[in-house]
Amino acid sequence: MNPKVSVIIPAYNTEAYIAKAIESALEQTLDDIEVIIIDDGSSDKTLEIAKSFTDQRLKVMVNQQNFGVSAARNSAIRAAQGEWIAVLDSDDWYVPERLNNLVSLADEVNADMIADDLYLIRDGSTYPWSTLIQESGESIDKIIPIDIVYFVETDVYGKPGLHLGLSKPLFKREFMVKHGILYDETLSIAEDFWLDMKFLINGARFFLVPKPYYFYRSRPISLVRQNKLSSLNQRLSATNSFMEQEVVKTNPALIRALSYNLAIYNKNLAYYQVVMPIKEGKLLTVLIELINNPYFVFDFVFRLKNIIKRRIQYYVMGNKSAFDICYNLHIKRRYIN
Repeated sequence: MNPKVSVIIPAYNTEAYIAKAIESALEQTLDDIEVIIIDDGSSDKTLEIAKSFTDQRLKVMVNQQNFGVSAARNSAIRAAQGEWIAVLDSDDWYVPERLNNLVSLADEVNADMIADDLYLIRDGSTYPWSTLIQESGESIDKIIPIDIVYFVETDVYGKPGLHLGLSKPLFKREFMVKHGILYDETLSIAEDFWLDMKFLINGARFFLVPKPYYFYRSRPISLVRQNKLSSLNQRLSATNSFMEQEVVKTNPALIRALSYNLAIYNKNLAYYQVVMPIKEGKLLTVLIELINNPYFVFDFVFRLKNIIKRRIQYYVMGNKSAFDICYNLHIKRRYIN
């Protein structure tokens, strides 16, 4: 008999964290599960630690080289047998009752996907500093349905909002198989957002539970110019591609929401094409980019107040959450290839 939930854990060089992730999955109050770990070419002791667990519900898959988080997840999804697919990053962890509560609620509302709130916790901290819903500014006190337009409108790069593309929904495997839904392996950023979009555009019933059962660990990473600009270019490309679908073109509200996102991506791309070479001391490149982006000065002046405010909060007032805004959480610590 197939398990109720397949928990898939892609892992790459997370030897310091993966044991906690695995333990949180195996210690769920819902024990009718399988846990599939896929080591994506780790060079540390991640695989050794994963194989040290003896629970028969645990399966370990191995990639001999690093293919990226989307490809790793897809391999695990293809191997999964559960009624539901639950994703767990190898440096995050679950509250013990997470799967039991979400599956029960999903059955009650006949959901195809269901997400909970996220505890936001910094690496090394004992307690979370906030939750995704608290940071969004939204007032949500009961389970609510999420439609595709609202999903896009509340997940805008660098803007306050729910940012449900960061959430970790449970997905009904039957729906995934029926519609041929998998992660886009060309993406190394925002891949969760676009998987959710594939569900929603195919008519999935998506519900949000305003209780946090997932600990989302933030590990700061140092972004080089290529990654910052590559991230925005990937978002632009994915959005343009999605908008070419006929089913999208027939939804004016969705087109407007996606078009607004495109404008935000382009604005940020123009900004960082100047800012990054400034930080790198490449003055000739700066001059060229200023010529290509004449509105940079106006954009920079507009941002300056918030830039100064965040630095005062962080460096003078000791507010360590000053830079924990949602567009940074999008690239919080993933293994970016």
